[in-house]
Amino acid sequence: MSSMDVAKSAGSSDPAIGLRAVASLRRLAEQLESLQVDRARDLGWSWAQIATELSVSKQAVHQKHGGGRATAVRTR
Repeated sequence: MSSMDVAKSAGSSDPAIGLRAVASLRRLAEQLESLQVDRARDLGWSWAQIATELSVSKQAVHQKHGGGRATAVRTR
């Protein structure tokens, strides 16, 4: 199913279809967030900078995305 189909399904009058679409969109948003956080960290962004863009605390973004990732030495 394409992203346009999912977006259309989110507005369905059938709750089962709408809720499945919402779940798909949530998974997509999580994947995009992880991708962009990784990209920002690779470019040397601080947790505070990322948190500001996501409108969350730096602790929240670090807790969600900071664990399990190999830490590389970053130069500015």
